[in-house]
Amino acid sequence: MSVQARDFVPYLRVSTDRQGRSGLGLEAQEAAIAGFIAQTPGARLLVPPFVEVESGRKADRPKLAEALEKCRRTGATLLVAKLDRLARNARFLLTVVEGTGEGGVAFLDLPTIPAGPVGKFLLTQMAAVSELEAGLIGQRTRAALAAAKARGKTLGGVRPGQRLPDQEAAEAGRRSSLETRQREADRAAHRAARRMTELRDRGMGLQGIARMLNEAGERTVRGGVWTATAVKRVLERVGAV
Repeated sequence: MSVQARDFVPYLRVSTDRQGRSGLGLEAQEAAIAGFIAQTPGARLLVPPFVEVESGRKADRPKLAEALEKCRRTGATLLVAKLDRLARNARFLLTVVEGTGEGGVAFLDLPTIPAGPVGKFLLTQMAAVSELEAGLIGQRTRAALAAAKARGKTLGGVRPGQRLPDQEAAEAGRRSSLETRQREADRAAHRAARRMTELRDRGMGLQGIARMLNEAGERTVRGGVWTATAVKRVLERVGAV
C-alpha cells in the first residue's frame, strides 16, 4: 500500500465472545496490522486498538463509533485488516467511510483502493458483492440442512462409530496442553521483560514502552501490537512491577 506518512487508528472485530476470549481471529488481524505498520515508512499506530465483539450484521457498534470519533479528532486513518471485518452491508460501509473524516479508511486486503470519490465507489461495489455472497452462502446452507433433515439424517452429535476419550484421559490432555502453553508464555514474558525493564529504567512509562516496542518491530507472543496494558501484564507475570 502506497501511503504518505500518517497516523492510523486500528479497528478489529470478531463475531463471538468465544473468539474474543481466545484470540481466534484477532491474532491474524493484529499480525496483519503490525506487519503493515512495520513496512510502511512514517506510519504510526495510535494505540490501544479498538476491538469489537459483535456480529458483522449489526450496525450498532460502540467501539467502531469510538474509533471513528478518534479518527475525526486526530485526522488519522481508520485501519482495518479485512473489508469483511468492518461490514458486508454496502450502505453501512459507505456510512462508515463518510464518518472517518479527512483520513479516510484503509483496508489491508484492498491495498490498491485509491482515496477520494473513486475509492468510495469501489469500496461500495465490493461491499455489495460481499453482502450478496454472504446471503447466498446462508441460503445454500439452510437448503442443504433442510434436505439432509428431510432424508432423515441426524444433524450434529456424535458420528456412528466415533470413539471419544474417557473423562480422565480428556482431562489429562487438557492439563498437559495448558501447562505447555503456560511454560511457553512464561518464557516469552521473561524475554520481553528484559527489554521492558531497560526502557523503564530510562524513565519511560507503560505507554512509552509499548510505543518503543512497536516501532522496533517487536510483537507480542501472539504476534499482535504492544499496548500499555500488555506491557503491564508481562511485567506483572515476571514479578517486575
